[in-house]
Amino acid sequence: MRQVSKGGSELAAASSTVANALVGHATASSSVLFPPNSYDKIIEDSHQRSAGFGLSENIHSDFSPVSRADFSIINEKNRVLCTHALPVMETLYEQIINTHNMVILTDANGVIVRTLGDADFLEKANRVALQQGVPWSEESKGTNAIGTAIAEQAAVLVHANQHFLSAHNFLTCSAAPIFDPIGNVIGVLDVSGEQHSYHKHTMALVRMSAQMIENQVFSTSYQDAITLHFHSRPEFIGTLMEGIASFTPGGRFLAANRCGLFQLGLSLNALKTHTFSSLFGLPVSALFDHYRTATPGVLNLCLHSGVRVYAKAEMHVSNPVFQHVTSNERAPQQLPVVQSLARNVRHRAGLDDLNTGDPQIAALIAKLQKVIGRDIAILVTGETGTGKELLAQAIHNDSPRANGPFVAVNCASIPETLIESELFGYEDGAFTGARKKGSVGKILQANGGTLFLDEIGDMPLSLQARLLRVLQERMVTPLGSSKSIPVNVALICATHRNLRDLIAKNAFREDLYYRLNGLVVKLPPLRERTDLGVVIEKLLSHEDDGVCYTVSPAIMQLFKQHKWPGNLRQLINLLRTAMLMTDDDHEIRYEHLPDDFLDDIAMAQTQNKAAAPLNGAAGVKLEDVELSLIQKTLATHGGNVSATARALGVSRNTIYRRSATLGNIEDQ
Repeated sequence: MRQVSKGGSELAAASSTVANALVGHATASSSVLFPPNSYDKIIEDSHQRSAGFGLSENIHSDFSPVSRADFSIINEKNRVLCTHALPVMETLYEQIINTHNMVILTDANGVIVRTLGDADFLEKANRVALQQGVPWSEESKGTNAIGTAIAEQAAVLVHANQHFLSAHNFLTCSAAPIFDPIGNVIGVLDVSGEQHSYHKHTMALVRMSAQMIENQVFSTSYQDAITLHFHSRPEFIGTLMEGIASFTPGGRFLAANRCGLFQLGLSLNALKTHTFSSLFGLPVSALFDHYRTATPGVLNLCLHSGVRVYAKAEMHVSNPVFQHVTSNERAPQQLPVVQSLARNVRHRAGLDDLNTGDPQIAALIAKLQKVIGRDIAILVTGETGTGKELLAQAIHNDSPRANGPFVAVNCASIPETLIESELFGYEDGAFTGARKKGSVGKILQANGGTLFLDEIGDMPLSLQARLLRVLQERMVTPLGSSKSIPVNVALICATHRNLRDLIAKNAFREDLYYRLNGLVVKLPPLRERTDLGVVIEKLLSHEDDGVCYTVSPAIMQLFKQHKWPGNLRQLINLLRTAMLMTDDDHEIRYEHLPDDFLDDIAMAQTQNKAAAPLNGAAGVKLEDVELSLIQKTLATHGGNVSATARALGVSRNTIYRRSATLGNIEDQ
C-alpha cells in the first residue's frame, strides 16, 4: 500500500514532464546546478567527523524521535517548505515507484518531517528509524546522505558500506540540500532504498526535484519585487535551467537562485552591491515602460560580463510609479522625492513607528502589541484612507512572521467573477480563459506570512462560506482541483463598512464575522487626531537627497483646520504634489497647494462665516494668507502687477481686487 501526503500544486504535471525530459540531460547539467565533489574525500571526512562525535560502527540506530511538542514546532517552522515540497515529492515518487525506495524530506537539522514510499520498503526503513520525527544528522547517525549533505552543503550519494553505521549498509541514499533565496540550507530532499535497487539516474532526479522546490520557495519569498527569469537560450526560460533574480522596485538586488548565480558569474555577497541596471544594462524605469505596453515580448538583455540573455519579468510591485528610481538610476529631479515619500508611507515600519503622539493611536497600538503572534484574527475598521493597510503591514513587520510574505487583497477592487480564483487559485483548464499551468492564489501566496483582506465587507456572500472553511480547516482547494493544500496564515481584515449592519441585512455571514473579530480596532479619521503636525513632519523627513522639506506656519494652520475627508491618503497625495512644486527653500506655501484643496478651504470658510477663523481666535483666514502672498510677490517685483500676476498664475484683476487696500502698485 502506498503512502501519499495530501497537497497539490500546478507543479505536479509540469515537474513530471521536466523530470522525464531531462533525465538524459541531468548528468550533464548537474555540474552546473551542483559543483562537482570528490565523493571519496567527502565520505572520508564524514567518517572522521562521525568518529569524533563518539559514534561506533557497530552501534544500532538511535530510534528516539524528538518529542511531540518539538515535532509540532518543527512542523510549524517548516510549513512553507512542506507546502512547496510535497507536490514535488509526489512527482519524484512516481518516477521511482515499486523500486524499494522512499522519498524523504527533512528540516535544516536533518529531522525527518515527511516521507513517501513503497509499503514493503517502509517496513524495513522503520527498522533503522527512517521515519518522521527522527533526526538523521551526522551527530546522530554518522555518515549518511541526509546528514552529510547538510554538513557539506552539497548533494551527496552514500552507498552501502559507505555509511558509518554498519546497520545502514543495506541502504543506498541520494540527498540534495534545499537552499533558501539567501543561500541558507532549509531542508534536505532524499531518496533512500535498498542498495541493490539503486539506479544511476536517482541522484539526478533528486537534484532536479530539490531545484524545483527551491525555485518555488524563491517565487513566493519576494511579494513586493521585480523577479526576472532569464537564460542565454530563450527556450530554457520557465524550466529548471532558468536563472531567477529578484530586485526591489527601485532596482536593488535582493537574491538569485543557483542557476541565476551561475549565469551572472558572481557570488551572492558580490551581487548585493549591484542593481538591476548594473547587471543587465537597462534602467529599471525602462523595464516598467516595457511592461506598460499592450503585448510586451521577451527582453534581450546584456549581462555585465557581455553575455546576452533573454528574459521575462514578473512585476509584483505595489506602486511602481513611486519606486522605480534608485540612487544609481536617477531620473528627473522630482522622482527621488516621490520615491522617498512613498517609502515613508509604505516602508517596513513597525507599530512603534506609527505611534506619533495621538492618544487614540497609542491605545490602539498597545492593544495590538498584546495579541501579535498569538493566532488571533485582527479586524481594522475606519474611514477610507485612514491607513488600514499601513497598520496591517506594521502588524506583520512586528510579528514572528515578519520574514514571510505579506499579501494584500482588496476585496472591493477585484471583479466578483474573478475574486474566487484570485483568492483560492485554480488548476490548469479550470475555466475558460484560465492561465496555462493555473494560478496559486493569494491565500497560498501568503502561506507562512500574513494575509490582509481589505474591504472584507465587499466580499461576495457566496465566497464568505469558502473563506470561513479555509480559516477553520487551514486548507485551500484551488478551483478545478480535488486536492486540498495546507495553509498557515495570520489574518488581518479591514473595512470601512459596518459589518453588523450588513449581517442584519443578510449581506454578511454572522459566523464569519465572529471568526474575524478576534480583536477589533478602529483607526480614527485624520481630523480627530492630535498628531497631524508630527505625521506631516514624518512624511516629509529623511529624503534620499538630504533635503529637508517644511511647511510654512500659515499653511500648517490651514492643514490643522481642514477636515481631511480623504484622510491620510489625501494628505499624502497633497504633500507629494506640493513637494514637487517647492522652490529652492523647500518650504510648502500657499502657491504650492492644489486648487481643489484651496477650493475646499474656501468653501468651508463660506459655510462657517460665523466663526471666520476656522479654529477659533488663533485660526488663520484664507484671505489673509492670499493677501500676505500677494504682498510678498508684489514686493519681489517692485509693485509690478503684471509680473506679480504672471508669477502667481492669476489675472491682474485678481491682484487689483485682492489688493485694493495696498499702495505702491504699478501696472506694466
